[in-house]
Amino acid sequence: MSGTRYRKGSSYAADMAVYARAMSEDNSAQHSRLKRNLVRALREDVTPRQRRCLLMYYSQGLNMRQIGQELGVDKSTVSRTIKRGEARLRRCLRYGAAAFLNDVE
Repeated sequence: MSGTRYRKGSSYAADMAVYARAMSEDNSAQHSRLKRNLVRALREDVTPRQRRCLLMYYSQGLNMRQIGQELGVDKSTVSRTIKRGEARLRRCLRYGAAAFLNDVE
């Protein structure tokens, strides 16, 4: 259909990126606070095994099979450990964020 009202292509994507930047407000303070709280929650709220799996998965970029081989466990165990760690971090950041925000370092 040549009569569509939506433009396609790189010029449209570039226009949308410029528009999104112009319309968005500066949220760098909230972003840095979230990162700081995430690091703190990773240190304090997850188990050492969850922390190790999360760091290997997200910061080192290893897949679950590689993590399982390094730790000597099955990849399904790694998957469960990562999912539980993510859930703990999510709960901590969602419900425990008030304590973190009031307790700025």
